[in-house]
Amino acid sequence: MNKHEAYGWALKQVRAQIKRHVDRVATLANTAAILKHRLPGFFWVGFYILREDKLLLGPFQGPPACMQLSLDKGVCAEAVKKGTTILVDDVDKFPGHVACDGRSRSEIVVPLSNLADQLVAVLDVDSTELAHFSDEDAKGLEAVAAELAQIL
Repeated sequence: MNKHEAYGWALKQVRAQIKRHVDRVATLANTAAILKHRLPGFFWVGFYILREDKLLLGPFQGPPACMQLSLDKGVCAEAVKKGTTILVDDVDKFPGHVACDGRSRSEIVVPLSNLADQLVAVLDVDSTELAHFSDEDAKGLEAVAAELAQIL
């Protein structure tokens, strides 16, 4: 299955989770699991929830992660600041990168907004491969983010 098909299947499964939505944490947890298991090369997939002046760890799949991130450095902070998807081919070359796990080599972060268009979280995905993420990943993950707006 190619990446385009994998995102199609993942999006279909996320939509099914949203239809059965009873709790935000449960829906985000299943979304992280769907993405981790559907998309090859995803080492860590999770959500950081915006709370006041920081990002707090939410549901995720992968090894333990940073429990909170400041908004003054790192890829997640950059996505919040710019309000746009940030794609990093080599995290070691990203100024101020926050290394929660040294095995991560590339990263993509997608801001998540609610239906009122308020940024409330980010979807963070890491890979152990350099330059793993492409525009196709950005489009696929942004489609997931758009669906999740219904439950945020």
